[in-house]
Amino acid sequence: MDRLTAATVFITIVQRGSLSAAAETLGMSRAMVTRHLNQMESWSGARLLHRSTRRLSLTPAGEHALARCQQMMTLAAEIEQSNQPEGEALSGLLRVSCALSLGQSVLMAALTAFQLRYPRVRIDLHISNQRVNLVEERIDLALRITAQLEPNLIARPLHTCHSALCAAPDYLARAGTPLVPQDLIRHNCLAYSHFGKSLWHFTRGEEKEAVAVSGNLSGNDSVMLLAATLAGAGVSMQPVYSVRSLLASGELVALLPDYQLDELGLYAIYTSRQYQSPRLRALLDFLVEWFSGEEAGRLLSGANQAP
Repeated sequence: MDRLTAATVFITIVQRGSLSAAAETLGMSRAMVTRHLNQMESWSGARLLHRSTRRLSLTPAGEHALARCQQMMTLAAEIEQSNQPEGEALSGLLRVSCALSLGQSVLMAALTAFQLRYPRVRIDLHISNQRVNLVEERIDLALRITAQLEPNLIARPLHTCHSALCAAPDYLARAGTPLVPQDLIRHNCLAYSHFGKSLWHFTRGEEKEAVAVSGNLSGNDSVMLLAATLAGAGVSMQPVYSVRSLLASGELVALLPDYQLDELGLYAIYTSRQYQSPRLRALLDFLVEWFSGEEAGRLLSGANQAP
């Protein structure tokens, strides 16, 4: 059997957590994946995986074999890429996860530009507002907007995201316009339930203020809350990249323009620094480059006011 193929299969089994998941990822039968694993163990002269009905785990010999396989794959990729024009060497599938609002407003532009540079790389985009388990969900890269990352995550910062407080003119005609943050207590505020509490933070100069808001509608998707805001349901806090054109057209009105809202970080989350496929490494480097450019800055930057 081809040792590079067997190494690829073994790495994929470890990454995906099961033989069935590896077979699906690689487009092989489960029997073929098992044959490659058995051949790897035959070459190694030792069992590489502890197998149970619930999970797989590496044996000490498996940990050593995994490191060697990763080195082998990295070297093979470098040799292949050195003999081909830029962009043509990279191929295969990347599974990427992000929230709906980020995907449709910003990320699709970045991924389209990436695939123009690397046309043989296929991307399977998964839309989710939940914090996905990259290994269990077989995700290569997740884009996350958050105020604070969990300490055990491996991430590269891409940009800063700004928010805007906004409402439709019809709603403001009925309920009045809030002039200071405390006025929001008397308004129907459409909260993002994923955060677990409806506490909105404001800064003006040296002043910092937190307001506990409430309303008759909450949700775990900012796109749905934006639709409700446009329909006149209440006040919501939205990413600037989602509402910039709506503020410019007057369909929404920016509220409390003298106050700043908390900034959030945009991060690329992945599973390993030690082993990355060439296509994942290329995508990470490309996203860092793209998000530092003018188009990303135009889409993501802003303040709590109409542009």
